[in-house]
Amino acid sequence: MVHYVTVATCALNQWALDFQGNVRRIAQSIQQAKALGARLRIGPELEIPGYGCHDHFLEPDTTQHSWEALCQLLQDASLSDILVDTGMPVLHRNVLYNCRVLMLNGRILLIRPKMHLANDGNYREPRWFSPWTRRAAVEDFVLPLAVARVTGQRSVPLGDALLDTADSCVGVELCEELFTPQSPHIAMSLAGAEIIINSSGSHHELRKLHRRVSLISEATLKCGGVYLYANQRGCDGDRLYYDGSAMVLANGHVLAMGRQFALADVEVTVATADLGRVRAFRAANASRSLQAAGRDVPAYPRVQTDFALSLDHAQLDASVAPTRPLDAVAYLRPEEEIALGPACWLWDYLRRSRLGGFFLPLSGGIDSCATALVAHSMCRLVADACRAGDAQVLADLRRCCGDPAYTPASALDVAGRLFHTCYMGTANSSAETRARARLLAQSLGSYHVDLDMDAVVAAIVALFTVVTGGAAPQYAVHGGSAAENLALQNIQARLRMLLAYLFAALLPWVRRSSGGPLLVLGSANVDESLRGYFTKYDCSSADLNPIGSISKADLRRFVAFARTEMQLPVLDEFLVATPSAELVPLADGSCAQSDEVEMGMTYDELSIFGRLRKVDKCGPYSMFVRLLHEWSDSLTPAEIAAKVKRFFYYYAVNRHKMTTLTPAYHAETYSPDDNRFDLRPFLYDTAWTWQFACIDRAVERLTKV
Repeated sequence: MVHYVTVATCALNQWALDFQGNVRRIAQSIQQAKALGARLRIGPELEIPGYGCHDHFLEPDTTQHSWEALCQLLQDASLSDILVDTGMPVLHRNVLYNCRVLMLNGRILLIRPKMHLANDGNYREPRWFSPWTRRAAVEDFVLPLAVARVTGQRSVPLGDALLDTADSCVGVELCEELFTPQSPHIAMSLAGAEIIINSSGSHHELRKLHRRVSLISEATLKCGGVYLYANQRGCDGDRLYYDGSAMVLANGHVLAMGRQFALADVEVTVATADLGRVRAFRAANASRSLQAAGRDVPAYPRVQTDFALSLDHAQLDASVAPTRPLDAVAYLRPEEEIALGPACWLWDYLRRSRLGGFFLPLSGGIDSCATALVAHSMCRLVADACRAGDAQVLADLRRCCGDPAYTPASALDVAGRLFHTCYMGTANSSAETRARARLLAQSLGSYHVDLDMDAVVAAIVALFTVVTGGAAPQYAVHGGSAAENLALQNIQARLRMLLAYLFAALLPWVRRSSGGPLLVLGSANVDESLRGYFTKYDCSSADLNPIGSISKADLRRFVAFARTEMQLPVLDEFLVATPSAELVPLADGSCAQSDEVEMGMTYDELSIFGRLRKVDKCGPYSMFVRLLHEWSDSLTPAEIAAKVKRFFYYYAVNRHKMTTLTPAYHAETYSPDDNRFDLRPFLYDTAWTWQFACIDRAVERLTKV
């Protein structure tokens, strides 16, 4: 027998501590869900205060304001006649929990605390919350007096329970719980929950989305049932971008899925599922029925409501039809993810910082080129959203530009207002990189400045010479020492940071713009950061870095993708150019400094080292052993050992640079970001005496064989 229910899941662009904006977006999503016929709406994790509050969760104010915001939602008559799931911190018996609050028609039905907290990578939930450890158990939660006056309730159940509606049963699973070996949805499904709701705060990483879809698909394929997944989308105040992709699945099939990347603050994904098919699917599975009838199934407390998720007439209304499963999930290629994720992150940061645009030093190399392309992608998304009638994007754009009447004509028009670039040349710079930077700026529509800073470099060297009584440092090719050579390179690099901030502060003044100063963009990639191949406080030091967690190999593929998809033939020259810092002259006056030669390793090798170090948790010896099996067909054990030791030496000697790394969009699993993702010392014994001795003994044994 058919039993149709229409349900809604959301991707909201919430912002930490923006209670007013967060409530407005939650209310909009509920209203949209109702308009689309949904009887159940779920939202992202901790959507009332915002997921990224971090240590603000420890402040009682955050919990208090969350209750105040919840009261607004409870009192809004336009949000009635739909079962709503929302999220906030709840203090119960002086213990703080990350909770879902299920409410209906101005009353709270159930508060469900999170049972398995995320505590790896970028996540530190146990720092703020405690897990609910009582499986299939609830306690009475006494509502704050202000809330009790609104709902007319003195207490509500808090804990691990199921919600029985008039026609079905709903179970709650929170984000990390899906990823655990004994996910709650298994026991809940066996106990009769036909609909599982999951509210998440899951951030984007390249090639990650398929894992989420696979886990939920397998869950509903084994257990049967309807599964709703909600996620935040956007930058809520730090390095992470939450990538939406809210979805509804049933019996192993994806019925509907929202966008992974978009500028819209509110996106509601609706699907009509047939609970009759769920019941038939489960009843036909003899193994599942045997387990469900067993004694090991938890006896969940049941919270009862007379509200039905389906309308009486829907079963015989020919106009109501179940949502057909998608033929296939449209996964984006990594190049497309790079084009969209960091671009959306930049837009969120720009509009919420209320500044006037971006400033990017262009070197003529592929890294700053990739950063410029991300900014160009942002301009394309903004122009497309304005053209499609997104009033919020247009209002934010006008505020950034300082022009309340501005309407963009194209992406290049947006770039001309928001995006500023500059080539900062010296005597060591080549005509080729200068020309590439100029042509790229023209192709992208940025406001471009071309300057030479030799006079500033000479002034600093002259000052040093005067102060030290005539000591005049020289480049190595002119007879100078290694210390002199490095110091002269660093003067150029650090001056570029100083000039970047000067121009970012004053270019809007020069252009008579009232949009405010500019955010400075950096362009160091994850491999260079891992190796420490950059100058501390050079132009890699900036306000934001959209490519700081992306590998050189992925960036090259992204630029090649942009060449075709964005129709930018100027990118051909960037793809064939040799990466060079152009900080030292050659004896004949030309410049041919090569990054890979100076680093002593290729970018591809750096990517391998990075993944083994971070993802596979390899120290020097275990990395050597792993690579011995993978590289032995082309390198001797001694050569492999030399490469591993060279990497760990430079990683250790430069690790202190990670403490000043520009905040970067998190996109890669082996990012060396010292802020909270890759927590390690920044003072090492660079000799790695014990570890390298183990490698040497292994090489000696292998050589004797």
